[in-house]
Amino acid sequence: MEGEEMAKFSDLEKVLERKVPDEPTLFEFYLNGPLLEMYSGKKCVTSYDHTWNYELLIPAYKKLGYSYVTMLGSNFHFPKNFTAQKSTISLNEGFVICDRETYAQYHWPEPEKEDYSCLAKAEKLLDKDKKLIVWSNGGVLENVISLVGYENLCFMLYEDRDLARKIFEDVGERLFRYYVEALKYDGVGAIICNDDWGFNTQTMLSTADMREFVFPYHKKTVEYAHKMGRKVILHSCGNLKEVYDDIIDDMKFDGKHSYQDVIQPVEEAYREYGKRIAILGGIDMDFVARKTPEEIEKRSIALLEMGRAGGYALGTGNSIPEYVPVENYLAMVNAVHKVKY
Repeated sequence: MEGEEMAKFSDLEKVLERKVPDEPTLFEFYLNGPLLEMYSGKKCVTSYDHTWNYELLIPAYKKLGYSYVTMLGSNFHFPKNFTAQKSTISLNEGFVICDRETYAQYHWPEPEKEDYSCLAKAEKLLDKDKKLIVWSNGGVLENVISLVGYENLCFMLYEDRDLARKIFEDVGERLFRYYVEALKYDGVGAIICNDDWGFNTQTMLSTADMREFVFPYHKKTVEYAHKMGRKVILHSCGNLKEVYDDIIDDMKFDGKHSYQDVIQPVEEAYREYGKRIAILGGIDMDFVARKTPEEIEKRSIALLEMGRAGGYALGTGNSIPEYVPVENYLAMVNAVHKVKY
């Protein structure tokens, strides 16, 4: 594997400005533990190492050809009831707030009380042309759903909108403050707002409720990050066709990540939105997991050729889970060495 020296964060910044990077550029939300071990030569201590362990992340991301490392800024999260994770995740289990009484009993965490020193330590280990990209332990809508439950939230929005508004505010403002803390570190070159908003057919809440309860906090975060001279990437799964104008024109995200062929193949998304927002990754997870390395390389090269118009970085539609064959993943990332800009 070659190419770690040529990967520069400035190329990803050019992509996020919808420009043509000096070299074909990779983007991935995160990599799995075994892959990190393989390319860092280090061992994962816990199953969460891929979210923060910079000593594991930095050498692996570098060797695989990325110009950055994605990681959590701290352990800030919203405590909730433990639910055993199975092959799928229920949106109606583990909730802790169901009415005003349980809302009053909930102990809200404060992001300023968490330890962000991992960002300073990671910054010292980074090459000068690479940066950190910080993401959060779930987004605004995701955390509200995990605290309330999806069905309960739908009822609450009908029966007690003021309570729902309070919960969204408590979550949204704290996530904003989490990013404010992370952006104090010079090594943080960008942030990811990771918040799944849709099913395969529509947004999880009505577009009106998304605009009223969810989007204002993302807009506030993007405005602050831009004020600090940083780029902001939206990672959000689902069918967001009805809110793309909000994403681009109102919240003003620099880049959009997470695509599924059954909703809209990334090639179509680039043709439709690529002149207005950077398109990141996009090779469908089922495609990466099931197709041959030759098929994956062919699609990857075609996407990079498409990216000659600017504003595209190569990667999957979501992340690299353990079920993706290593040879398939490598067929994708190695495609950047077969295209020259």
